[in-house]
Parts: sequence; structure tokens; C-alpha cells
Amino acid sequence: MKIGDLAGNVGKGLAAGMVGTAAMTISSTLEAKWRGREPSTAPADAAGKVLGIEPVDEAGKARFSNVVHWAYGTGWGATRGLLASMGLRGTIGSAGHFGAVWGSSLVMLPALEVAPPVKEWGASALAIDAFHHAVYATAAGIAYGWLDRRSAS
Repeated sequence: MKIGDLAGNVGKGLAAGMVGTAAMTISSTLEAKWRGREPSTAPADAAGKVLGIEPVDEAGKARFSNVVHWAYGTGWGATRGLLASMGLRGTIGSAGHFGAVWGSSLVMLPALEVAPPVKEWGASALAIDAFHHAVYATAAGIAYGWLDRRSAS
């Protein structure tokens, strides 16, 4: 594989990650409204710990959370492109992407002490989290496939 092909795949992956993030934003926003819960701050709390950033007020926390959400989701799209570069395309690539993204959150959020250990989540919370990550990976996979077909023509 040429470096230009790898870079192209990563670029398509980043765009696909943005689409996946948009889809996950919609699914999690609707689910939160339906269940009457506040949006999760765990990803922003984790990024804040790693980067040493602590917003000073609620508006700042909301802005930081939004930036982290979009940057994180878009950035994970690069993994989708790397998987395609390794020959993992279509459903197999999306399944690998889902496993990488969801698996890392299940490990990292508790490790950073911004979420309880997975064994304490309960089946419902785990299923809802898996659903939102599946929405992300599916939408990113569809977008990646579309971009990949477009670049091949």
C-alpha cells in the first residue's frame, strides 16, 4: 500500500467519523430526552483529566463537552480508515471499528475514574451505551463505504 492510499483512507475515515458522531449525537440526545436524563459528561471529564483542563462554569463545561465529543468521534474515524487499509472493509470493518471505539471507552472511562467499572453499570446502561456506539460505527461505516466508492470512480 502506498502512503497516499493510507492517507486517503485516514482522511475518508475522519470524514466518516464526523458523520458517525452526528448520528450518535442524535441517538443519545433523543434517548436522554426520552429517559429524562442529563447528557453524559464522562468523555469531557476524561479529556479534562488527561489535558489538565477544568472549565470554570456550566457554560464552559458544556462547550468543552461538545468540543471533546466532536473531536473524539471524528478522530476515531481515523481508525476506520486504518482498518480499511488493512483490508477490513464493509461490515467487518464496521464491526472492528465498533469494538475498538466501544472497548476503549469501557476500559478508559473507569480507568480515569470518570465512570464506575463496567461490572457496576447494569444491563440496561450497558445496552444503551452499546447501542449508541453501534449507531456511531454503523453510520461511520456507511459514510466510509460511500466515500470509498466515490474515490474509486
